[in-house]
Amino acid sequence: MHKRSGGHALVESLSAHGVKKVFCVPGESFLDALDALVDASGIHTITCRHESGASFMAEAYAKLTGHPGICFVTRGPGACNASIGVHAAMQDSTPLILLIGQVGTKEFGREAWQEIDYLKMFQHPTAKWVTQVEKTSDIPHAMQQAFDIATSGRPGPVVVALPEDVLSGETDAPELSPAQPAHFAPTHTDIERLKEILSAAKNPLVITGGGSWTDAGIAMFENFCERARLPVAAAFRRQDIFRNSHECYAGVLGLPTDPRLVKNMAEADVILAVGARLDEVTTQGYTAITPGVPKQKLIHIYPDAAELNRVYQATLAIHSSVVEFAKAVDDVNIDGNAWADRTARMNGEYADWTTPRSRDKFTVDLDGVFEDLINELPPDAILASDAGNFTGWLQRYARCDRPMRMLAPVSGAMGPGVPSAVAASLACPDRTVIGFVGDGGFLMTGQEMATAMLTGAHPILLVFNNNMYGSIRMHQERYYPGRVSATDLLNPDFVALAKSYGAEAMRVEKTEDFLPVFRRALSLKKLVLIEIKMDPQQITTQKTLAEIAKG
Repeated sequence: MHKRSGGHALVESLSAHGVKKVFCVPGESFLDALDALVDASGIHTITCRHESGASFMAEAYAKLTGHPGICFVTRGPGACNASIGVHAAMQDSTPLILLIGQVGTKEFGREAWQEIDYLKMFQHPTAKWVTQVEKTSDIPHAMQQAFDIATSGRPGPVVVALPEDVLSGETDAPELSPAQPAHFAPTHTDIERLKEILSAAKNPLVITGGGSWTDAGIAMFENFCERARLPVAAAFRRQDIFRNSHECYAGVLGLPTDPRLVKNMAEADVILAVGARLDEVTTQGYTAITPGVPKQKLIHIYPDAAELNRVYQATLAIHSSVVEFAKAVDDVNIDGNAWADRTARMNGEYADWTTPRSRDKFTVDLDGVFEDLINELPPDAILASDAGNFTGWLQRYARCDRPMRMLAPVSGAMGPGVPSAVAASLACPDRTVIGFVGDGGFLMTGQEMATAMLTGAHPILLVFNNNMYGSIRMHQERYYPGRVSATDLLNPDFVALAKSYGAEAMRVEKTEDFLPVFRRALSLKKLVLIEIKMDPQQITTQKTLAEIAKG
C-alpha cells in the first residue's frame, strides 16, 4: 500500500464508505484532512457557520439518506458546540460520525490549548461509542469500526478524536473494506408467540417509532396491520413512518396529543411497540404505559438488546431491526374482527382531531395558516422542525404519507430547524423543503442561511414570531401566573435580516395573506424566509395564554 498522510487515509475511508458530504467548521487541528478533501472529487465539503449547525445538518442528512452523517470540527470549543447534534442523534437513533481534531499526542494530559478528554465527554449515553486514534496506522480500522457501530443494531452517533500529529503522520496501512452493519431478525418462536398474544387481545394498539425504516419495510408492515385491522399510533415526532392516510392510522403520541388517543393507549390490553423506545413524551410522562411491569401486555421490538426490558418489562421482547421484523410479519395473518370497529373509531377520531377549528380568532390564526399550508404541500415535501409551541400545529395538522418526510429531533433541542432544512435541500434539491422555526430558535442557528446561499440550498423558512420563548412562558403562566421572567425577546427585523443574506423574504400579518405568499415562495426555487407575526396569546392548539394562566 502506498504511503500517505493520516488525513488522506481518513478521507480514503470516507470515500470507501460512500460519503458524499462532510459538514464542517474548519479548524487548524485537522488541516491535513482538509487538504485531503481537496482531492476527494466524490465528497462535497459543506462549510457551516457554527458547529451546532454543522452537527444538526449531518444528523438531518443521515435521516434522509440512511447513511451516516459526517460532521468535522476542531477541538475544545468546536467539539462542545457540536455536542448538541450528537445528543440529538443519540435520542433519535440517527447514524452520525463526529470527527474531532485533537491536540497532539505529546500534549495529552497537560490541559493543552483547547484540550478535552473526549472519551469522558462523549461517553455513553451521550454517544453510542467514542474513540481516540493514537497511531496513524490505526485510522483505517478506527473508521471501519465507526461506520460499523454507527449503523449496526440501534443506529446512533459515534465520536472519533484525531490528534493533529496522527493526521499529519504517514502510514502505509492498507485501506479496509467498508463496514457491513449487523441486523437482527425475529426467530420463528418470536413470531408464533406474537401471534398468540395478539390473537387473544381485545384492545391492541401498535406504536411505531425509531429510525432505519425503509419504504419497502414500511409497506410490508402496513400490509400486516391492514390485514389484522390493528390501530397504529406514531411515537413522538415519528408520524412519517406509517401512512397518515391509512385506514388503520390513529394519530401521533406527541405534543399535543388527542386526549382520546391517550385514553385508548392507557386502556389497551396489548401494546405492540415496533422500533419505539416508549419515551417520556410518547407515554405522556410514563403515565399511559408505566415503567416496570405495565398493565398492558407489551410486545417490544427493538434493534438494541440492551434497551429491551431496561425501562419496561415486556411480555415478549424481540431483538430485531424494524425492517427485519416487517419482513417476518409480511405473511402473518391475524383475525382482527374483534377490534375492527375500535380501529375504525380511532381512525375517525384522528380525522376529527386533525381538522383545523378556526381561521379568524386571531389576526394571524395558525389554524388557518396550517390548513392552507398542509393543503398546498407537494406530496414529497420535507418538513424540518425546530422546537417550540408553534410546532404543536405542525404535529397536530400535518398528514404525512411517504415520500413526505418529517425531520424533528425527539430531544426537543432548539436550533435544528434552519440547518436541518438546509441539509434536506442539499440532500434532495428537487424537493420542496420547509423549515419551521420560532423566533427564539431562529437566532440560535439562523446564520446557516449563509451556508444555504453558499451551496445553493433553497428551503422555505417559516419563522413564527411571538417575541418570546413561548414554551417557557406557557409553563410560567401555568405555575407562576403573572410572574414573567426571562422569556420576553427583542428581535431583529427578520425580513431585512434574510434579505441581507441574499434570500427572498416576506412577512405575514393576516391569515388570508399566508396562502398567496406561500405559493409565491414555492414558485421561486430559492432560499425564502416568511416571517409569521403571531399573537402571543395563541400559545397552543387548544388554549390561549390567558386561559392557561386562569386554569
